[in-house]
Amino acid sequence: MVQTPNKTEAKLPPSSHEFAEVIHRLEAGGAMLPDTPENLMQIIGLYKAYAVPMDFYWRDLLYIAEQVFIDPFPFFKYFISQEYLERHNHYAGDDAELRVWRGEATAHPELLAFMQKGETFKMPKLLHHLFHDRINMEFAEACMRAMLWHRGMGGKFDPYLDTEEYKVNADRAIKAYFKGNPFMLGLYKLFPDMFIEQCRQMSYYANLGLFWEIMAPVFFEMSDLYDEGKITSVPEAMNFLVNGILAVASRPIYHNVYIRGECYEIVPKSKGFVWLHEAALPYVEAVFYRTAPFRGTKSYNAQAGQVPTDQKDFHYGILYADVFPVGTAGIPPTLLMQDMLHFLPPYLVDYYKNYCRGEEDTLIQLGVSFQRSMYCVTSAVIQALRTALLHPLDDENPEHLQANRDFFETQLNRFTRPEYGIRNAARLRDIQSQDYR
Repeated sequence: MVQTPNKTEAKLPPSSHEFAEVIHRLEAGGAMLPDTPENLMQIIGLYKAYAVPMDFYWRDLLYIAEQVFIDPFPFFKYFISQEYLERHNHYAGDDAELRVWRGEATAHPELLAFMQKGETFKMPKLLHHLFHDRINMEFAEACMRAMLWHRGMGGKFDPYLDTEEYKVNADRAIKAYFKGNPFMLGLYKLFPDMFIEQCRQMSYYANLGLFWEIMAPVFFEMSDLYDEGKITSVPEAMNFLVNGILAVASRPIYHNVYIRGECYEIVPKSKGFVWLHEAALPYVEAVFYRTAPFRGTKSYNAQAGQVPTDQKDFHYGILYADVFPVGTAGIPPTLLMQDMLHFLPPYLVDYYKNYCRGEEDTLIQLGVSFQRSMYCVTSAVIQALRTALLHPLDDENPEHLQANRDFFETQLNRFTRPEYGIRNAARLRDIQSQDYR
């Protein structure tokens, strides 16, 4: 485990940053989220509630990327096959390549039970789907599309999608997929770029699926450790995430397609694309920070400068969200909130009963807890980057400590910019108080 140093902040003069208290907490090995038992309970409970639907998300994302592929009418893409429900997670179970969770490698029992009866009762899968009594894969796809739209955020995976090598691989798979279908092959010949772009989207399905395949067992293990009394503080929870990020940083990111029993490598493993740089960092950037203005709550006037001219200035992710249930797949992630509602641990259900304005307020409070939990995840990413790029927190060299501080202040500057209402939208100040509900 990463050890929390003692009074590192005493070796430098106090920070003059707007969030100086948070800077000093990060320098002492803490998170942006204050260390209180209530905060710890909320974030661990949300990790557990998130991990169960995530166990479906990653399986279905890979099913779509590998099996559905570029089906022009993918009506049944959410009807995941039994093979993918039974597919062994590479980071759980006795045969794991790198065991993160001590639980089973196949789909989580709570997920399977919910898929059988949903919120209503046991009925054919199609009826569950039509009544929307199911896991909301639309949320997962919204995250994928955010990553696809906010391209070029570092790493080598995204630039590879524009190379001739990728186009050759995609061309081979597309022609094999539509073999014996002269109409679709004719369309492909007329509009090749449209089909290649659809293939790029499938590669991002695979990218996000492989990212969440790791995060689900990480969150399951954190929940189990909390239940066993082995995670007792927010810094301990964050440090578990930091160590997990560093341990799995080099896991492969790839995209294979299976057509009539044959495997086609669209993004080969041999390219050496890795989890941290090609999946984790682009995900945090695209989903936690950027995304896009969510529909149904406010009208934005681009000509009046209310919408950033550059995508890098977008600030509509969960770290900035007003949490209220608008029913969209964007941010705030109300479809995810609805999914998590089914899998809340009992202690969090009891907590919300005490603090909510009735059951109809539960989604709001759940969303606020989710926001807190994602600030903890973001803290872990920041600390992991500091570990990889800079210096230990207990370094004796004042210049090294100053470099660490400059890094932390640069990261927190993203929450203080006045343009486009970024400072007002950021929830970093709100989560410092337990009254933020």
